[in-house]
Amino acid sequence: MFEDERDDKIYNLIITNGIDKNNEYGQFTEKLFSKVDFKWKESISGSYATAGEAFYKKVDRIIMLSGLYNDNKELFENLLNAGKEHKIPIVLVRPLGLEEVPEVLEESAATIVGWNANCIIDSIKDAEETM
Repeated sequence: MFEDERDDKIYNLIITNGIDKNNEYGQFTEKLFSKVDFKWKESISGSYATAGEAFYKKVDRIIMLSGLYNDNKELFENLLNAGKEHKIPIVLVRPLGLEEVPEVLEESAATIVGWNANCIIDSIKDAEETM
């Protein structure tokens, strides 16, 4: 790797979780851990609706695992609102094994990605605010 290609940034992520019948959260975080040259940490709040400016100011990207949407709509709505209000890019991950994503999520996403670890990392790094 060339020196100017090094990315020593530690990405602060919010990753949707909640009711997760297919363990998409666990599989997604395994993808992140598999890329040892990608540094990240996760920010978690008991309520994303009431988390304040100080919490969101530290967040680089919101990762939405769209396969969890139907069982966690309130969580997704709160994070969509937070992304818009605090200008945080949203990386939308397709449901595991499927191509279609909920339209309401697609409209707010800076980028949409599947389950390839390299593509996920590139999408996180390259996501720009679109709202």
